[in-house]
Amino acid sequence: MAFFWTIVTLVIALAITWRYLGSYMAAVFDGRVHFLGWVERPIYRALGTSPEHEQSWKRYAGSLVIFSAVGIGATYLILRIQGSLPLNPQHFGAVSGPLSFNTAASFVTNTNWQNYGGETTMSYFSQIGGLMVEQFISPAVGIAVAIAMVRGFSRRNSATIGNFWVDITRCLFYILLPIAFIAGILFVGEGAVQTLAGPLSFHDAMNNVSQTIPRGPIGFMESIKQLGTNGGGFLDQNSATSFENPTALTNWLSVYLVLAIPFALTYTFGKMVGSIRHGATLLAAMVLIFGVWVGFTSHAETQPNPAVAHAGVKYETQGNTEGKQVQFGPATTGLFGVASTNTSTGSADASYDSFTPIGGLGLLTGMMLGEVTPGGTGSGLYTILIYAIIAVFIGGLMIGRTPEYLGKKIQAKEVKLAGLGALVMPIIVLVLTGIAVSIHAGRAGPLNGGPHGFTEILYGLTSQGNNNGSAFAGLTGNTAFYNIVGAIDMLIGRFGIMIPALALGGSLAAKNVVPASLGTFRTDNTMFVGLTVGVIVIIGGLTFFPAVALGPIVENLSHGKFF
Repeated sequence: MAFFWTIVTLVIALAITWRYLGSYMAAVFDGRVHFLGWVERPIYRALGTSPEHEQSWKRYAGSLVIFSAVGIGATYLILRIQGSLPLNPQHFGAVSGPLSFNTAASFVTNTNWQNYGGETTMSYFSQIGGLMVEQFISPAVGIAVAIAMVRGFSRRNSATIGNFWVDITRCLFYILLPIAFIAGILFVGEGAVQTLAGPLSFHDAMNNVSQTIPRGPIGFMESIKQLGTNGGGFLDQNSATSFENPTALTNWLSVYLVLAIPFALTYTFGKMVGSIRHGATLLAAMVLIFGVWVGFTSHAETQPNPAVAHAGVKYETQGNTEGKQVQFGPATTGLFGVASTNTSTGSADASYDSFTPIGGLGLLTGMMLGEVTPGGTGSGLYTILIYAIIAVFIGGLMIGRTPEYLGKKIQAKEVKLAGLGALVMPIIVLVLTGIAVSIHAGRAGPLNGGPHGFTEILYGLTSQGNNNGSAFAGLTGNTAFYNIVGAIDMLIGRFGIMIPALALGGSLAAKNVVPASLGTFRTDNTMFVGLTVGVIVIIGGLTFFPAVALGPIVENLSHGKFF
């Protein structure tokens, strides 16, 4: 019953958010919101730009790459010299070079993969001045790319797609900062820890036991962690600890924040292109896959653990409770996990390594579909638009007509760019997984053998290649091999899709609109929803099924059952 009401309230809240937050974001990026103009103008003057100075897609992409490279360098430097910086009550020394590089690449790419325990590695300055800053900037960059691509559909005969510096400034000050501030107050009000006082140590004289309890500025980092689909927690246990996620309300709020912007951006898309039906079509495709994945993953977690049952142990249980917080329960934990892995968030309120094989399959395959259901902040929208272009092309071939989307002809250039954007992630993930299982440094990472150990490697590299950041918890990632390979995985997974998306936006913006006719292939109806879902599932299935069959599927079959 608790799971039912969680779903009902979540659907109502997201439906309201879809309409009003989506409309507000469209107004922000169209330049119709100005109440913080006194903040914007000095920033534009310092950068030597203005909203009137728009960029071609190449200059937009160049600004993005340079900005991200500076972000990686600055974050890397902070971690390497944190021992000499303030706000370090634990007196932590410098973070190692490979781990600093992996962490800097991770937070700049919105992955937030953590090969470290935050409370035992990072100073307060590193957490606030390095990692938390990137947790605001990286989702702003993702949203900016999505908006730039949307302008490609909404503009005619245009050589520009907006201004990168203006877009991220508006995103930060009008969207991310205000919402994260309000959500942060709610987290702290519910009991999430927020202090600079340092860890608390005490000694139990009766039992002769000493304990140190880590503390820090956790509550407000928690809000942007979820809102920006970042996922990187202040503490090693992430949202599974009461210091980050203390109550059922904060657990619900976490799921809501994770889904709010990715879903609402489909309304923003519809508003900006002048067709809410097209935005609703993309939303329907997202919701359909998301609902199916929540259904079978939560169902799997409400069943007894197959490994325990196979061992002949008789017990009564409400499901697979191992590795889970009792107050959340297996079904709600399954919902949290799917919300986290079907977006680019990666936060966890349980041990994903303790999920049933089919529950783990739901988390893994949610990422393998490209995280478009609904995907991350911005990345979900521009990636599903890539899939929509492929669907339009296939639909046009099926009926023998020139493919068009929102009046823009989809020709060879657009299809090639869309194909590149759709396939770059599977290629890099599968190639790196093959390398990892082929050499000793890669095989030394998983803590388990057999299909479960293979799943730990596959999950880790899939998570990083999709800029998700969740882990199966059984992979020792803090090695030179996995730090360097993981960073490469994250960087290619991020920019290997972003740049084709911007190129698509530029190509489409330069085109004129072709008037609709009786022969126009409709892209705003139920049939197109089905076609888009089919393209997403088929591309993910064809590329990843052989690897999945060697991991969670064979593991589950080894316990004598499939589901």
